[in-house]
Amino acid sequence: MKGFFYGLGLGVALGVLFAPMSGEETRNNLRDRAGDLGDNARDLADQATQAYSQGVDKAKTAYNQGADKVRAGVQSIRGQANDAAQNAGGAINQATGTDNI
Repeated sequence: MKGFFYGLGLGVALGVLFAPMSGEETRNNLRDRAGDLGDNARDLADQATQAYSQGVDKAKTAYNQGADKVRAGVQSIRGQANDAAQNAGGAINQATGTDNI
């Protein structure tokens, strides 16, 4: 993007040097081009802000989806561990002939 601004500046400078315009016309032309440059800079800043916001939103969404998957996985593992513990307890009780309450 720097190349664009360098090119724009060079174009303005060459235009001023080689254009057959009066001083007032040249000043008006420079004022118009400076306004255009300011508008372009504002547009670029707005685009950058929008891209940043979209990136933040995507990152938050990805984080939340990942966190949800991890929570679901942890709950599943806890359930499986509880089931295994109950099965093991039942097998021990059956093997020993005792009933732990």
